[in-house]
Amino acid sequence: MRRPQVVVMGVSGSGKSTVGEQVAELLGVPFVDGDALHPAANVAKMASGVPLTDDDRIPWLRAVGRALAETSPEGAVVACSALKRSYRDLIRSEAPDALFAELDGGRALLADRMAARPGHFMPVSLLDSQLATLEPLRPEEHGLRLDVSRPPAELADAIAAAVRATA
Repeated sequence: MRRPQVVVMGVSGSGKSTVGEQVAELLGVPFVDGDALHPAANVAKMASGVPLTDDDRIPWLRAVGRALAETSPEGAVVACSALKRSYRDLIRSEAPDALFAELDGGRALLADRMAARPGHFMPVSLLDSQLATLEPLRPEEHGLRLDVSRPPAELADAIAAAVRATA
């Protein structure tokens, strides 16, 4: 199998970290939570209920791409919102072979999940701005879309199978 570079993407509450960790375990590669790569100023801005701008996101997205490309010689899985095509292109500029797995779900389910995460910096009040920003994966992009109402293990299995199929 060629070196997997996987971005588990979607809005907040979609299960990126949970599914991403399971995909990494199935593939035997490290997992990186993209939230940990945000500059402190971005985290503070989001925690105060202010959406990030594209300018805020650019250095973070490049860091996500570098983490994906450089974390491990065996490959890596990164959880990252990657909401717009232009954001995914920035990640691809660092990790051109990245496979994007979009976790897609309804607003009510996502809001419920976000509300159940005590202490997370991303408030439910920013969900609508993320949904408005989201540009779903296009057919020409290297990736797949999955419904988050399915169990995380099932989603992880589907992503790992897609990675293995492209090996």
